[in-house]
Amino acid sequence: MKTLNSDNQQLFDKEIAGDDYYYLRSCIRQNFFPGAEKVFLDILTQKLGRKIIDDEHHTTCSGIGYHTDIVPFDTFQAIIARQFALMKEKGAVNAVVSCITSFGGYHEVLETWKEFPEEKRKAQENLKKATGRDFDVPKNIAHACDIIYKYRHEIARLAPYKLVNTHTGEPLRVVDHVGCHYAKIFPDKAVGGAEKTTVLTAMIEAWGGQPVNYPERRHCCGFGFRHYLVKPNRSYSISNARKKFESMQPYRPDLILTNCPGCNMFLDRWQYALAQIEGKTYSDDKNGIPVLSYEELAGLLLGYDPWHIGLQMHQVDLEPLLKRMGIAYSAEAKYRNAKGIPMTPPKFTGCLE
Repeated sequence: MKTLNSDNQQLFDKEIAGDDYYYLRSCIRQNFFPGAEKVFLDILTQKLGRKIIDDEHHTTCSGIGYHTDIVPFDTFQAIIARQFALMKEKGAVNAVVSCITSFGGYHEVLETWKEFPEEKRKAQENLKKATGRDFDVPKNIAHACDIIYKYRHEIARLAPYKLVNTHTGEPLRVVDHVGCHYAKIFPDKAVGGAEKTTVLTAMIEAWGGQPVNYPERRHCCGFGFRHYLVKPNRSYSISNARKKFESMQPYRPDLILTNCPGCNMFLDRWQYALAQIEGKTYSDDKNGIPVLSYEELAGLLLGYDPWHIGLQMHQVDLEPLLKRMGIAYSAEAKYRNAKGIPMTPPKFTGCLE
């Protein structure tokens, strides 16, 4: 549904299902920050009491391969049709997508099927030949950040912590970064549309923080697939990230909040790369600006152990932020494996020694 704000600009509301979800994991999120999806599932089932199916049989959507012209569109459609078939077999009707590239891809296929029914028939035939399966289109497709957005106030009521500096009592200043494939491909599929996306800022406000606008808020993080995957293009990738950091630096943010696994990784790791290249950081210290996904932040506020949800995997150290928020944690447990055995810690965390 389209609405207008006070400036007569077009915004978009969207329907977000309330329960009975089928979870479509991200191939890269499990590699970059493996605790994020686990805490999302735990929040939904244990904190919010919702039903969600985490199916070991679903696969990557192949979106990265599709966007780099390796996977043909016919194959892409057949893979997505298989995911829908698995949903049907599990009795689920509402899809929740972890990766925004997958989110954009699912909608690209569905919109193609609406405009060109023959493509849907082709996907059905290919899926039947390859697997013997049939599929139904989901009643509702949401990105995982949409679900956290939907229940942001309930999370706030349950959370022992807030986005507040416990030393000063002031709200933390948070800049958001919304991944391009969430809002820019199909603006009507995003909360707030492309330019006025509010899916993350609404969480920040509900959790006691202060959203900070900055000029390059909607600029790409620099991933861009070809910009990074093709080695000669990586200077273009890092220059995009640099442009964002320079834009947000004057506002002295306490935190960057993201909704994309690729963006989360790039905004975290490129700070280190730029510090090594230029000898500077975009924070007031040598650490850099902490970067968290919406699942990780929700988990912290709800009292999850930061190391159990994998926050030691970030390059920019999260400990200064944890101290600012008054979150209890064990520094000694930071680099222990699942069995509690100490591992070799990194040489240093942060951006500069």
